[in-house]
Amino acid sequence: MSVPDYMQCAEDHQTLLVVVQPIGIVPEESFFRIYKRISAVSQVNVRDSQRVLYIRYRHHYPPENNEWGDFQTHRKVVGLITITECSSAKEWPQTFEKFHLQKEMYGSTLYDSRLFVFGLQGEIAEQPRTDVAFYPSYDECETVEKRIEDFIESLFIVLESKRLDRATDKSGDKIPLLCVPFEKKDFVGLDTDSRHYKKRCQGRMRKHVGDLCLQAGMLQDSLVHYHMAVELLRSVNDFLWLGAALEGLCSASVIYHYPGGTGGKVGPRRAQGGSLSAEAGNRHRPGALTSNGINADTSAEIGRAKNCLSPEDIIEKYKEAISYYGKYKNAGVIELEACVKAVRVLAIQKRSMEASEFLQNAVYINLRQLSEEEKIQRYSILSELYECIGFHRKSAFFKRIAAMQCAAPSIPEPGWRACYKLLLETLPGYSLSLDPQDFSKGTHRGWAAVQMRLLHELVYASRRMGNPALCVRHLSFLLQTMLDFLSDQEKKDVTQSLESYTAKCPGTMEVITLPDGLKLPPVPFTKLPIVKSVKLLNLPTSLRPHKVKSLLGQNVSTKSPFIYSPIIAHSRGEERNKKIDFQWVQGDVCEVQLMVYNPMPFELRVENMGLLTTGVEFESLPAALSLPAESGLYPVTLVGVPQTTGQITVNGYHTSVFGVFSDCLLDHLPGVKTNGCTVEVIPALPRVQISTSLPRSAHTLQPSSGDEISTNVSVQLYNGETQQLIIKLENIGTEPLEKLEVTAKTVTKEKLYGDFLSWNLEDTLCQFPLKPGKIATFTVNIKVKLDFSCQENLLQDLSDDGISVSGLPLSSPFRQVVKPRVETKPLNPQESSKVGDFSHVKTLEAILNFKYSGGPGHAEGYYRNLALGLHVEVEPSVFFTRISTLPATSTRQCHLLLDVFNSTEHELTISARNNEDLILHAGECQRIAIQVDKFNFESFPESPADGAQLANAKQLEEERQQARGLEINSKLDICWKIPSLKREGEASVEGVLNQLVLEHLQLAPLQWDILVDGKVCDCDIVVTCQVGDPVPLQVKLTNWSKHSVGPFALTMMPYQDYQNGVHNYDLQDAITFVGSNTFYIDTVKPAKDSVYFGALLFLYTGDFYLNIKFHEDNCSRELPLSWLCLPSVHIRATEPVAPTKL
Repeated sequence: MSVPDYMQCAEDHQTLLVVVQPIGIVPEESFFRIYKRISAVSQVNVRDSQRVLYIRYRHHYPPENNEWGDFQTHRKVVGLITITECSSAKEWPQTFEKFHLQKEMYGSTLYDSRLFVFGLQGEIAEQPRTDVAFYPSYDECETVEKRIEDFIESLFIVLESKRLDRATDKSGDKIPLLCVPFEKKDFVGLDTDSRHYKKRCQGRMRKHVGDLCLQAGMLQDSLVHYHMAVELLRSVNDFLWLGAALEGLCSASVIYHYPGGTGGKVGPRRAQGGSLSAEAGNRHRPGALTSNGINADTSAEIGRAKNCLSPEDIIEKYKEAISYYGKYKNAGVIELEACVKAVRVLAIQKRSMEASEFLQNAVYINLRQLSEEEKIQRYSILSELYECIGFHRKSAFFKRIAAMQCAAPSIPEPGWRACYKLLLETLPGYSLSLDPQDFSKGTHRGWAAVQMRLLHELVYASRRMGNPALCVRHLSFLLQTMLDFLSDQEKKDVTQSLESYTAKCPGTMEVITLPDGLKLPPVPFTKLPIVKSVKLLNLPTSLRPHKVKSLLGQNVSTKSPFIYSPIIAHSRGEERNKKIDFQWVQGDVCEVQLMVYNPMPFELRVENMGLLTTGVEFESLPAALSLPAESGLYPVTLVGVPQTTGQITVNGYHTSVFGVFSDCLLDHLPGVKTNGCTVEVIPALPRVQISTSLPRSAHTLQPSSGDEISTNVSVQLYNGETQQLIIKLENIGTEPLEKLEVTAKTVTKEKLYGDFLSWNLEDTLCQFPLKPGKIATFTVNIKVKLDFSCQENLLQDLSDDGISVSGLPLSSPFRQVVKPRVETKPLNPQESSKVGDFSHVKTLEAILNFKYSGGPGHAEGYYRNLALGLHVEVEPSVFFTRISTLPATSTRQCHLLLDVFNSTEHELTISARNNEDLILHAGECQRIAIQVDKFNFESFPESPADGAQLANAKQLEEERQQARGLEINSKLDICWKIPSLKREGEASVEGVLNQLVLEHLQLAPLQWDILVDGKVCDCDIVVTCQVGDPVPLQVKLTNWSKHSVGPFALTMMPYQDYQNGVHNYDLQDAITFVGSNTFYIDTVKPAKDSVYFGALLFLYTGDFYLNIKFHEDNCSRELPLSWLCLPSVHIRATEPVAPTKL
């Protein structure tokens, strides 16, 4: 026997072998369709008996194996079923003849045979025959199973007769010697009468009868016969047949112990609707019956258990039998099959190590020269057996050998498909799967070197199959999962091969389904490049949306009424499912930053890299990047535009590397850090771009709020100068601009006077709503007014006598330049400090915030904030080095003296209200006198007297001081102009005024008015009257203080001024008073006035003056002198006009 049956198992010893073969031309599909129905009748209950027959069907069986039927009866073909097609009566004789020829092939061993004819109808088909069954077609053959059952019963009859015939002890008859084919020549010339020979014949016959009993369903009898055969054959050293007897004993014992079988077959099939006996039903095995079919009693069960081997003895007997088989070269197939059967038993007993010894023995059994197909079958079965005992890597080893055998060079047409299929089956044994997700969890399992070799073989087999898509998928898998184990050269080789394959067939993310149904999942390149972190970026500061805060319940949390809840704290879920606290805007470009690095030893080109999102329609804008070899962490920004509103989740990214398109999901990248992947997309808002008339600034403002400023502009101004900043607001979005609010914030420590920035928003709002692409203009006035004062110690080298005064002829003009040129270096550090203070450039910074909205976002209560940074460098223009006052001729006026210093390097003119322009050269200091009306400061708020408000006293006093300075400055209207630069501005005295000057400039609370002849006398006003006419004189006191004043007594003393320093008061003959020259004024309440009337009579012509003196009393002594300052009175008495005579 040369062809082993690797599928054999111990329970096959109880089966009858039936061969099913086609005759003539029968379609393969039709044949196997009928064969499947026939082979389904694998066990049949014998009629009028509780025995069960088991049938083993084969559609191909080598005739030489049939010659071993006497050695082991289950190898004998006892039944033949042929299937043929016959369409006409003419073909029938030829068909029937073929049937007879087929029977002759197994004629010596056949018990019975059947012929199934399909397609023949008519007279021949209607003739009743037992060995032939006619069917019109393959679809109309309902009685196939019934015919098979009848056929099996006929086999049983023959089997039972043979068993009874052989089992009967006929002492008178000579027992024939059963032989295997290779023994026949060895027994020629032996003494057939010797006792040794007879024992051999008896032992072999006992063993043969045991086989027949086992096939006939008589397990107990078979055990008895096998034991007897073992004793007889052991005594004559008939080792080959002794091994067979021991194997038969093992098989019967296995059938008893393991009724479910050892070959992994489906459970028993019940035939004829009959039920198995209680014993057979419980154990799924045939009952041990007596020859007359009556159930055995309890003693039979005890006897069977006694004769049956234990599970441990079964293995020992198998070892012994195999050792006997090994003594015979021609019994290699028997030995191999016995090893396979023992392994199946050991697999059930879970004795893997002993099973591996049997398999190792099977590997080294030397058979004849096997064909390539037989080698493949042998290695495949070895692989399956190793798999059964849990030796997965060993199983994969032999499966791979079988795969390589499919593509052996000696095969004319290598079976690459079979090779590929077998290679796929080896993957689990090497801890390798085709799902890349299995390699992203924990440490690497298996031997990487072996796995890489296997993957390379899969790639090669795929290429030889002509399937480039498979090549790309396996190479991608190799590169993704084995990247850490590849050398630099191997990485280059693999990527080059991959690029050559993807040039013909690009790698995709589609699942590849093989013909056998196996699905190859896609392989995303999550390591090319490796992504370490994913961060969703907020929009730029100028584009970030802000929600209009609601006044109702803006501080109330709707999430939970509790301050702390452990349920909320411990149910945060995955970090990547966390919602981010900022929003994206529909229609705006949004960014996601990835930190990646390239693990390859060469430059990695990543093409078509974009985002994968769900929840909102999202237009991803792919990017291409090139990463240097083995780069460190490298930031990559992926962008896209959300087209709708709602919740958007960034699930991952897609790439194209080496021609392979990959969708890399963050859920499959456990090591990736993220700040959350879900963000809200709000409705669209307009976008505004700012351009200004000023140049951009290199200085970047850093506001305390942390907001970024999109644009910074700078300008250089002189102190007191005003300039317009024209801002163009361009709507570069797709939504109309409907609302605009502008606010300003000054971020400087310098003290400013007046409004630094001012604007009128109404002119700009008239252009709204601003359509996309349109521009609106907005004008901002920049006015810088810093302190114009200068410390006196900085000008100690300027002498008072050397100051030229403009407006008053006090002294002669004098100039002195104290500001050196830039090229001039100071002689000592003290001079350096002086110069530095004069030339110091101060910086003012402010932020203009544009709060704007429009479109759907405006309806939802969102707006954007755009910040413009303004950097102003203020150079000093003029300084007021000293300030003082001089009284004027009028009690309600005074002269303000200012020492003005030109700190610029240009000629400068100073002008004030009602004054001539004063020219100052660079570094020159001159005095200017300005006559001003005194001010009534009583209308400004007073400092609080209440102790509870003392905290605000200082602030209120500063406000009063500032208001006074602003009032004074507005009346002075001091301006400067630099003609050469065509620049001008104003100079403010607000920071220069001191308390003394303010007192001098303040109008007294008691207002004295003297009226002569109804005319107010003050300053240089001269009242004219005629000699001899009484002149009315009124003294009016108005009390603007907060308290009552008076009473007062005033004496009028007339005099003449000779303009030489001599005053003549002896004027009793020139002037007389009508009444008393002393005026008495009663107490005057606050905000009230009092008038005293009198009269003068001039007797001579001339210029007269009145000197008014207060009487020394308590009332006048309590008040300041400035309150009792009366205007001068100048009266000119003229000759009376003579009446005109008609």
